[in-house]
Amino acid sequence: MLENWAVVPTCLPLVLRRCHTCASERFRANGKFRVNANHKLIDAWLLVLCTACGDTAKLTVLERVNVRSVRPELLDRMHDNDPALAAELLQDPVVRRRNRVALDWDNAWRLDTGGSDHLDREVSDVIDVSVRFAARIPVRPVRLITEGCGLSRAEAERLITEGKLVSAVRLSGKLSGDFTFTLKR
Repeated sequence: MLENWAVVPTCLPLVLRRCHTCASERFRANGKFRVNANHKLIDAWLLVLCTACGDTAKLTVLERVNVRSVRPELLDRMHDNDPALAAELLQDPVVRRRNRVALDWDNAWRLDTGGSDHLDREVSDVIDVSVRFAARIPVRPVRLITEGCGLSRAEAERLITEGKLVSAVRLSGKLSGDFTFTLKR
């Protein structure tokens, strides 16, 4: 039986960047944008607030771009301070690289197992699970498996060693893309 799990974001991740005011390294994005036009050129930033002192920093989204080359829907979403656009831009590797920031996804996601309960199953059961990521959230597959199946980390490691927990992907490192695994109890 194939089950479907989903890793879904619960809020925007923290932005890891050094604060120039207090030397903290965490900023919270609140979905606010600043757009500035100078004649035919436009600049746009995603505003982030330091979690320690509240100082505002700007993450560059558009820099000295011709206004006519920007899609009107994108400008409307920025003017409306669209939180979904903020989430999309934070996950964009080009924006993260340009601004030299990383994301901290701790406590910003949850695992949705569809209400299935693996604790009641027979010892001989075999389950196939497909895990889908709603966003590029880096998580260790073993953590998802232990959380979704109610296993301890040591028990999951033992099952991997015994060949009873198998996947085409490496289960020990972090992963942010869809994968499947099979658990034989």
